[in-house]
Amino acid sequence: MTNDNSLINTLTDWLSAEGLSTDYQLQALAGGDINETALLITARGHRFCVKQNNQAPPDFFTAEAEGLRAIAASNTLRVPEVVFVAEQFIVLEYIAPRKRNANYWRMLGEGLAQLHSVVRPQFGFSMDNYCGLTPQPNPLIDDGHEFFRDQRILYQARMAFDRGLLNKQELKTIERFTARLSNLIPQQPAVLIHGDLWSGNIHSDENGDPVLIDPAAYQGWAEADIAMTLLFGGFADAFYHSYQAVNPLESGWREKADIYNVYHLLNHLNLFGGGYHAQVMAIVKRYSG
Repeated sequence: MTNDNSLINTLTDWLSAEGLSTDYQLQALAGGDINETALLITARGHRFCVKQNNQAPPDFFTAEAEGLRAIAASNTLRVPEVVFVAEQFIVLEYIAPRKRNANYWRMLGEGLAQLHSVVRPQFGFSMDNYCGLTPQPNPLIDDGHEFFRDQRILYQARMAFDRGLLNKQELKTIERFTARLSNLIPQQPAVLIHGDLWSGNIHSDENGDPVLIDPAAYQGWAEADIAMTLLFGGFADAFYHSYQAVNPLESGWREKADIYNVYHLLNHLNLFGGGYHAQVMAIVKRYSG
């Protein structure tokens, strides 16, 4: 972790204000493609997780904190408690990972289903946030198809076009694809979703129970959250069985997963470059009519 003066001074001021020891050490933690992550240990044995990114937008960690607090307020699945937020870093409860217990996947499926069972009045969120480092606009909108079309797929596609990652014809193909969303995706209520639910963003606590980390939370479609779990290899079968037992999805939800995941593939195209281009275009051509 970068030990610049700004980080050191702000951490020291915060520790002092909390009455904690200002004598501490930072130990790098594994994981994280975007932020540097470290375990902060004070001389008196207090432990915290610190995530830092000197290049992050000013509201980046505030947005993450808002998402974590929203999920925590649902009283469904555990997330790290937000301890302190600054412009270039966030301090979280440190949850020491343990081996997943035998009920891990069942608990994760049931907890996520409970999170998705509470209907929200509109799509969007209390503030704009980020999926990775990509801005994720969250205006409050009544119509889920309009929200997913304009604030998810087309927002990402136009960004990719502006960066030269898509040509004009490819952008038009994606626009045709989004015009068909109401025929491809059933009407669904808005629910609070994690928003970036892949295996790297699930964790286990000291009891081996599930913990959600690094959300890109917003009020969206439950199926979109579940679809992303399939994007990079899928979760254990017990997760899907237990989810369905609490919050049954419409038949054929697996077949629609690619439609939802165009958003995340476009985001990966914008974040990491052309390796995702072929996947995006193969899906949108299949469904653009």
